[in-house]
Amino acid sequence: MTADEIRKEAATPAALMGFIALTVALVLSVFAPHLVILPLVLFIMCCLIASLLPGVSFFLPANSRGKTGKPVVALTFDDGPDPATTPWLLNLLETQGLKVTFFVTGERAAGHPELVRAILEKGHDIGNHSYSHDVLLMLRTMKRLSGEVQKTQEQLRRFGIVPLAFRPPVGITNPKLAVVLQRQGLFCVNFSCRAWDGGNRFVRGMNHRVLKKVRPDHIIVLHDTCPSASVTSRDWQAEIVSILSGLQEKGLQIIPLETLLGQSIMVRTTNDG
Repeated sequence: MTADEIRKEAATPAALMGFIALTVALVLSVFAPHLVILPLVLFIMCCLIASLLPGVSFFLPANSRGKTGKPVVALTFDDGPDPATTPWLLNLLETQGLKVTFFVTGERAAGHPELVRAILEKGHDIGNHSYSHDVLLMLRTMKRLSGEVQKTQEQLRRFGIVPLAFRPPVGITNPKLAVVLQRQGLFCVNFSCRAWDGGNRFVRGMNHRVLKKVRPDHIIVLHDTCPSASVTSRDWQAEIVSILSGLQEKGLQIIPLETLLGQSIMVRTTNDG
């Protein structure tokens, strides 16, 4: 770890809380040795809880909402691309004149290059969502985490783009992620409104769950993957259409994620996309 990385990591809420916990533990070791373990346990509990909260910038800055102060939101779609959902979704978005961000996995991008090209041709942005979407990725080694991010970057460069935004699987973060992203020139993007759809396993009613929670400046996360066998593609499509129309009825305009955050999600290196 470089000196610059150490300074940045030391500036995080996690580092500050860890320093406080250690200081308190040292003081207690003198005056109340039997309580020394308490601040350390509390710190560990805070770390565990914070890692599961996508809207909390505990270990690193995790962009989960905009700061425009306007009635706008951004739509993001995770886990794709998928032949069962991406073409229909692109047609719908084009019909409504909407631009969104697709956080794709390197594995799926490699398997469906024509869909990645279609996403780019329609003018949407693409972010890095790890290579294999391992839900336990944040429990893996630094080498494994770095490899998942880097391999996806390399895969997407073949389409003439370099993603700048990374979304961790399931929105989980940890201290290692800050170092990995900094080394690879990426920033973290999470979300502030989710459909609780389980990766399109629980499709029915997700429009109500989104529309009930959504607020101005929210980043909404949905999924661009084939629905589970318990529902049909038409069920999923109907929910997506309902979400879009519901946002309009609530007076919330859908704008590109880069506009909401005020920073680019990717850069194009060629016109190959």
